[in-house]
Amino acid sequence: LSLYSSPTRETKYVEDPQTQLEEGVSRLRHVMEPYTAWCQVQWFYITSGSGSVLRGCEFLQNPPAGFYPRLGVIGFAGIVGLFLARGSKIKKLVYPAGLMGIGASMYYPQQAVAIAKVAGIQVYDWSLQGYIAVESLWKDN
Repeated sequence: LSLYSSPTRETKYVEDPQTQLEEGVSRLRHVMEPYTAWCQVQWFYITSGSGSVLRGCEFLQNPPAGFYPRLGVIGFAGIVGLFLARGSKIKKLVYPAGLMGIGASMYYPQQAVAIAKVAGIQVYDWSLQGYIAVESLWKDN
């Protein structure tokens, strides 16, 4: 073989035929194209309008010190709550939310107090409305 001459064979590119999965994904993309275009327009409107999404993205790009470890602990508490909540659907709602709330309140105590005050007032209002509704049903009978 000579180092300076190229082979005289002709090469031809042959595409592999599409598999069923590739055809299905292609069909799905064509069907979803109007919806994705609408979502892109809405995303542009949100980011150019209020700017809150842009501020959120900037916050995640430049977080305060210790933000991600705190977020990890709070998220891990939620996962532990999912593992502990075997059985009823109510447990699956209450345990993760409760453990995440406890984890968040350890790192952000001032915000937890403010949320607890507002939640306490709302729970009191709901209980008062329930009491009034039960009382009116009791008096009607």
